Order: sequence, then structure tokens, then C-alpha cells
Amino acid sequence: MTKTNAPSAKALRNLRNIGIIAHIDAGKTTLTERILYYSGKIHRLGEVHEGTATMDYMPEEQDRGITIMSAVTSCEWSPCMINIIDTPGHVDFTIEVERSLRVLDGAVGVFCGVSGVEPQSETVWRQSESYHVPKLAFVNKMDRLGADFENVVESIRGKLKANAIPIQYPDGQGDEFKGVFDLVEMKCLVFDQDSDGEQFDVVDLTEEQKGMLEPWREKLIETASDNDEEILELYLSGEEIPADKIRAALREATLAQKIVPVLVGSALKNIGVQPVLDAVCHYLPSPLEVPQTKGINPKTGDTVSFGVSHKEPLSALVFKVAMDSGRKMAMMRIYSGKLEAGQAVYNITQDKKERAARLFRLHAGRREKIDTAYAGDMIGAAGMKFARTGDTLCLEDAPILLEQIADYKPVISLAIEPRNSDESDKLDEVLEKYLMEDPTLELKHDENTDQIILSGMGELHLDVILKRLKREYKLEPRSGNPQVVYQETIRSKGKAEGEFDRELGEEVHYGNVQLTVEPKERDSGRKVSFEVDLEEWPAQWLEAIEEGISDGLQSGVVRGYPVQDVHVRVTGLKRRANDSTAVGYRMASAIALKEALNDGDPKLMEPIMWVEVSVPEEFVGDVVGLLGSKGAKIENMIDRSGQKIVQGFAPLASLFGFTTDLRSATQGRAAFIMKFNRFDVLE
Repeated sequence: MTKTNAPSAKALRNLRNIGIIAHIDAGKTTLTERILYYSGKIHRLGEVHEGTATMDYMPEEQDRGITIMSAVTSCEWSPCMINIIDTPGHVDFTIEVERSLRVLDGAVGVFCGVSGVEPQSETVWRQSESYHVPKLAFVNKMDRLGADFENVVESIRGKLKANAIPIQYPDGQGDEFKGVFDLVEMKCLVFDQDSDGEQFDVVDLTEEQKGMLEPWREKLIETASDNDEEILELYLSGEEIPADKIRAALREATLAQKIVPVLVGSALKNIGVQPVLDAVCHYLPSPLEVPQTKGINPKTGDTVSFGVSHKEPLSALVFKVAMDSGRKMAMMRIYSGKLEAGQAVYNITQDKKERAARLFRLHAGRREKIDTAYAGDMIGAAGMKFARTGDTLCLEDAPILLEQIADYKPVISLAIEPRNSDESDKLDEVLEKYLMEDPTLELKHDENTDQIILSGMGELHLDVILKRLKREYKLEPRSGNPQVVYQETIRSKGKAEGEFDRELGEEVHYGNVQLTVEPKERDSGRKVSFEVDLEEWPAQWLEAIEEGISDGLQSGVVRGYPVQDVHVRVTGLKRRANDSTAVGYRMASAIALKEALNDGDPKLMEPIMWVEVSVPEEFVGDVVGLLGSKGAKIENMIDRSGQKIVQGFAPLASLFGFTTDLRSATQGRAAFIMKFNRFDVLE
């Protein structure tokens, strides 16, 4: 076990908790591999395309060449200790990114030098904006044919509305890319390929290079001078401006989220990675430089906030739960206080006492045991029975509930069933473990068919679960075709009166409930309210009515899907002496709800997806026609890197098999991406 000492203020100032975020295939994992190699954390370069990347440690990731699970690691780059989360880029795993962003202090956005800002880049960038995460941008793959640095910078500014300020410029592009110009130092960095880029030379610029870079340097200095009067004076007087002053001004602007410094390179070709590490240290915040995390005391409702210090009370957020060889590992960010191995803590979200039996520093699939973790750390804890994603851990005598992580609604489901009775119990047990680590999975049993209905964020999401069942537990349940997950709502006001009057077990149960239902705004959820004098009615009857309505909203009247965006008002109740019971009112409320929903013009809502097709110009007509046949509504058509980009919305149900149709229609030359946009009514 590694003995860990309480961090000094200086150590906390030199701590960075960052994430690597981007669209699928932008090169996030390759960049992380190089970071670990150059910082001495690993001694051999792994490659995503060979299935040997350290951070893609699941076999499914190695097979597909994509990141599925957020992987956590750490490395040292003088003077900083850097904790890194390598997040997925595929849209099916958006929640993995969301959970990671919730606990990060800074992020590096990776963009392909050819494709620029792609749909999932926009999604994760906007997620990071909602958590006020300062960011750097790294324009990767500058060695590829068609790479265009200036075009990518403009797309960051235009699509992401970010003030992208290059602090580097490429020395050549595509086949001619050979190095990086540093606009802060005004030097050229030339990377030695014989040492896998580990060695690089810092070379003076030629007069021609200085002239070419002058407009970019001037923009950089103008940005720095906006945040530093002294730089402005030096600039106006034509004097030399020290590089450390420029960095200090850029750091201030980055932390305030006024700018996004942009770097450039090719992680695969080992060019430009070390400057990214330098930039993380120079420009991204320490835990002391981000707004203090606030929570509430559930007992009083008061806002609570603890400082970033091991001397404060404990507050920690579980951002991921992973099952490791059948044992639960809770990954958490410690915001204040300290946590010792074996310590009892209070899981305030679950209202349970827990024990963190063992603590670990994490390195992707490997781990290092530690005795104590402190404010600012990102660690794993084993032995916690109840912890789930989004739970807050604290001390019972210093309660704080941190902000919850956003929920995501599953959009696709799969019916699965065990092959025999022996497999049945084991399958239930294993799926419960997967539910624990992935809150975007949902599970329910269909009583009519005795099947298990597994719901998730996309076809790939569910496919990965089936593959893991086979690999990790030797379970191969039969599965049907993926089905769309629908919801129900109403289009108009409805009202009804429900009466229940029946003898059950020699006791008469009576209840009478009048209620109305009315539609709410899309995505505003459900609401139940009472418009009767609550003091006239026993509390257990009112609770029974609310339970009956809540249960009824789980299964609508069109096809039995959950009802959303509806306000239920209980407008009247009737009683009958000696016969009125809680059971009677519960049943009466369920009857009234069904009739009122039928009276309110009930409709199905289906998942509507944002789709983007990238295609050569000669196939645009075929793509537009194909999308039209799928019920898509075309929203936009733009040019990007010599390709036509067709964007629009389409119902998920019509998109099954679309990739195959698209490949046939375009001779395999189109790329297709979709992401969930909203649930809406089928017209």
C-alpha cells in the first residue's frame, strides 16, 4: 500500500483534473497514450488501430477501436500531477462523458484536422459549457490529406461559439506537416521520429517564417493585452514581451472562459504532444481555481459549501461505478476533506452508512492501493455496498448533498430471455450489476411473455452489453431485434371520475376520485397536485391516491408506455361512511386516470434523432431522397472539407438499417452520424 501524505497548498496548485473530450475517431485515446508514454507512466506505445491502447482496456474497445468506458489514469509532468479521464466519443455513450465532465476542472477538446467540429464534438463541448469547464483545443491529425488548420479554428469559433486563439501554428499541412510553430515563444519545434517524438529541437525562426506568423502572433498579443495592462504598454511601445507574461495573461482569460487556446499536432506521428502537457500545466485550473462546489443540507434545505482542503469535512461525488471481477469499484472525486481506507462514511443520497474498505489510484485497467485520499483526488474505492453513480459521500455530522448528474432516457430496447432455467437467476444477477454501473440502462420484466426488456441509448450500447455477458459470465441469452422505446402524452385537457366499490377479503373497499389531466410543455415531466382541502382527508388516503396516479402514469392508454409531460389535478373526492379505504381510493384514482387520459387525446411520442450525413457532392440527391423516404426533415446543407453535409431530424424507428441503405446509395462513400434530440408526438 502506498503511503499518501496530505497535499500542501503548492501541491494542490499543481494538481490538474482534466478530461480528453471529442467526437469518435478524433484521436483522443491516441493522444492519451502519447501523454502517458512521454510522462513515463508507460514504457511502450499502444495503438488504437492495433487494439493495444492502454486506456481502451475492455476487449470490446480493442475490437472496435473506440472508447466505451471512461478510463481514469494519472501522470506527472513537472511541476504538475495530472489526473486524466479519457472519455468515449460515440453518441451511445454520452452519459459516460456527462459523468466525467461533472467532476473535471478542465478539459482538452480534440478535433480532427480534416473533419473539424463534428456532431459529437458539439454535444460534449456544450455539455462541458454547462459545467463551466475551461478548455484547450488540440487540432490533431494534421498529417492527413485535406488537413486545414485555419478551417478547423474557424469551425470552432463558428459552431461552438468559442473564442479560439491559436498559440501554435502548423509547419506544413497534410503530407508536408513536419513540426509546430510556437506563437508564444516564436520558435519552431521539430520532433525526432527516431525517438518516437520523445526528443525535439527548439529552432529559431527564419525571417520568412516570422513574416508568415506575424498576423497570428499579433492576434495572440492583442488577446493577452486585453487581460494585462503591462502587456498592452509593451506592445504599443514596440518592446519585447516576456513569454511568461503572455502565458499568465492567457491563463487568466482561459480560467475565465473568455478564450480557448488552440494547439496543433499529430498524436499518431508523435508531433506536438509534449506542448499539450505544458499547456495543461500553464492554462488549465487547479482545484483551488475553480468555483467552490456547493450542495445542500437535506435536513435544513440550506446551501452548504466546504473549502478545497483536507482539513474540511468530507464531500465526494461518485461519478462512475464499475464491476471489477464481480466486485464493485466506486470511482469518485473528493472535493473536500479526506478519506481513509476502512473509514465509515455516510451515503447521503441513499441515506445509508458505507465503508470504503480499500482505496486505489487508478490507471485504466490497473490500480495502486493507497491508504488515504485527499481533497482534489480522483480515486477508486472498493467494498461500498450501496454506492451508485451520482451519489454523494460525506460525514453524518456534516451533511452535504452535491448536485446530481443529469438523467438520460433510453431510446431503444431489446427483448432477451435465458436459454434455460439455470441461466435465468444468473442473468438477473449479472444484469443488476450492469445497471449499477450504467444508469442509462433500464430493465423490466414483461409479465405476458416472461422476457427481460433491456433498454439503452442505442444499438451499439446494447450490443456491447450482450458481448460483455458472453465474455465476462459465459451467458448467451436469446435476443430479439432492437425495438424503439416510445413514450405517451396527451394533446388536450381531459377529465374523469373513477369509483371503486368492491368487497375484497370480506371487507368492502370504496373510493371515489375526480381528476383532470392537461398537457405540459415538452420535456417538462409530470406533476400531480390536489385541489381539495387536504385537512379534510386522511393522509393515508391522499398518499394512496398519489401512488395510484404515479403507478398509472407508468403505463399509458395507447400502447402501455410511460406517460410524460402531463399535469394531473385531483379536483374532488367522495367518501362513504365505514366503507372508504386507502385501497379504494388508490384503485379509484387509477380508474379515473385511465379515463381522463383517454379523454385527453392521447398520443405516442417517439425518439427523434438529429442526423448528419457527410457525402461527396455527386451523391447529395441520392442522400436527400433516401432521408426523405425515412420521414426525415432536412434542416441544413453545408460544405465542409470538400464534402457536402446534410443535416436534419428523423424518427429513430425509420433509421434501422439506414447505414446499409446509405452505403448502397453512395457506393460506400458517405458517413452517417445520429444522436438523440427529443421525444415528440407521431403525426
